[in-house]
Amino acid sequence: MDSSKSQTIINVRDLVVGFEDQTVLDHLSLDVKRGEILGVVGASGSGKSVLLRTIIGLVPKRAGRISILDNDRDEATPEKIREIERHWGIMFQQGALFSSLTVRQNVEFPMREHLNLSDRLRAEVARTKLGMVGLSPEDTEKYPSELSGGMTKRVALARALALDPQIVFLDEPTSGLDPIAASDFDTLIKTLQKTLGLTVFMVTHDLDSLHTVCNRIAALCDGKMVAEGSFDTMLASTHPWVKAYFQGTRARNATLSEPSSASRPN
Repeated sequence: MDSSKSQTIINVRDLVVGFEDQTVLDHLSLDVKRGEILGVVGASGSGKSVLLRTIIGLVPKRAGRISILDNDRDEATPEKIREIERHWGIMFQQGALFSSLTVRQNVEFPMREHLNLSDRLRAEVARTKLGMVGLSPEDTEKYPSELSGGMTKRVALARALALDPQIVFLDEPTSGLDPIAASDFDTLIKTLQKTLGLTVFMVTHDLDSLHTVCNRIAALCDGKMVAEGSFDTMLASTHPWVKAYFQGTRARNATLSEPSSASRPN
């Protein structure tokens, strides 16, 4: 096995997160391996997005440890944290595009924050990233209000890729998309991950995405990870929520369209 492939790139141990008197994540532990697409699944309100936002520092933790790229967040200086953030990209659920900026300007935004590039080079890089996600040159000067849901997701993904990150965090990337657009977006994620060697941390409830794109799945219930492994591992789980989710009618429909083993992620 390639040692770089099995290297832990995100390490979470005994993480506790809560709001007022509610504990959302209760001594949760999780490893994310370099080069994998990890799908994090759980019931609505289970804390999937809270976990993502805590890892990237948007939500404070009550206890536990988070290490990213071999750097403990609690021990890192502000300068080191800024350096770490340079190595990840984030795509939020609704895209979170700036409505007053064009598509190109939205993708340029992280570059303005982190890179010292000329206006011409920054625009050229932005157009390249937009081309990578399947958008045409004609789309670059549009505003978010002129975009379809699928185009908005692609612009948000291009922005997440703007700094050539090692890690990409995706929060419900296919939510709000019709089945064809969702399938196309899944294919795009898988292609970019292989082409760019990305590590992808994907929060999703989309069974098709879990089945066709993810190398590994982590199921979150009652504040903890209750199952981890392949889709087949989820099917074999005896945990009540995991069993209900992965052996229900929708899960069976997902497996009916299973690709050949040669096309499954490995």
